[in-house]
Amino acid sequence: MAKKPPDDSPKIDDRPFIDANSQARSRYGRFNLAVIGGTGVGKSSLVNAVFARDLAAVGKGMPLTSGVNYYHDESLGIWDFEGFEIGTQASPAAALRSHLATIAARPADEQIAVVWFCVLADADRLTRADVEMIRELDAGGLPVILVLTKVDWERNPVTARYSMPHDTEEFRDWLEKPVDNAGRPIHLPIQRVIATATRDRHGKGTGHGLGELVEATLELSPRNEKDAFRIAQRLNLPWKRQMARPVIAAASAAAAAAAAVPIPVADATTLAPIQMTMMGRIATIYDLELTSMLSTSALAQLAAQLSGQALARSFLKLVPVAGSVINAGVASSITAATGEGWMKLCEQVHTGRIDPDKVSDVIGEYTPGIVSVVSKLALRKIGKH
Repeated sequence: MAKKPPDDSPKIDDRPFIDANSQARSRYGRFNLAVIGGTGVGKSSLVNAVFARDLAAVGKGMPLTSGVNYYHDESLGIWDFEGFEIGTQASPAAALRSHLATIAARPADEQIAVVWFCVLADADRLTRADVEMIRELDAGGLPVILVLTKVDWERNPVTARYSMPHDTEEFRDWLEKPVDNAGRPIHLPIQRVIATATRDRHGKGTGHGLGELVEATLELSPRNEKDAFRIAQRLNLPWKRQMARPVIAAASAAAAAAAAVPIPVADATTLAPIQMTMMGRIATIYDLELTSMLSTSALAQLAAQLSGQALARSFLKLVPVAGSVINAGVASSITAATGEGWMKLCEQVHTGRIDPDKVSDVIGEYTPGIVSVVSKLALRKIGKH
């Protein structure tokens, strides 16, 4: 019986990936959003459109008390305030005040960052209870975005531009400068009024006003929770790229430092921990649970593929003058190309273009090639001049 040839594939530890992913999640934390509105106002559709999560299936559901529930996963928490019944013993404002006091006593990672106060676009006016609740939220130091939901946007056949119905536009204008029947100003402490629809009038499309809502939410978020919101939301991919690229740059610099004294190609796997750490952090930015998508063995295989050893060998064959060792420039360029390829893969999974269960099957398509490494190396040289 023939002996099985020895396994000379590089032995890569996947712990740097897992540890970096866990540490990044702890660093960025969870973004907590309060959503207030009655039944049928479209809260679940709104949350799903922005975060790609069903409101009641965000993660663990925890009934706090009658009228409010907390749903959360690692990156997103939703405080869902149910509609307040008029005519009950406690006023809506008093009930809300009680809920806010209870929430204030919860742990720091459950505290509300921003409030979406949802009102149907065809409501015409806010009720007195709505106004009083908004004042309670403001008194609690919470920034309030008034979200007009289910706006029936109309498309102009000539200009192709969308506009809201005249009645909705009047309602929006009133909300921005509210007055009573006598024309006297009403104190309504809202930060922004955003008109939205999660679908067009035919129940299709990606909706309207959601990008504006996302931008307003980020603007009003506390400074230390802005990155948590960038991670939790699913609409603005450039934000995620802006977060990922410094991670790639830092890893490239670390790889260059590791190869300051050129290392033999056979030892290229020494770059793997740097690259795996980079990949773990980027996976967090795209809110991906890669450790649940890939087995431990698959992660190790992935690390071997992207460790730089095979790529370095190919590079040195293509550019013989480079010698038989990896210098700082090559190490940095390989790591940068690896990071860009990984970021693209994460983005494809994040947007649903690649099934998480198929990640292992398509990794090869995102492994950097010689052209991308040479390009990074050229850019690095240009940057030094």
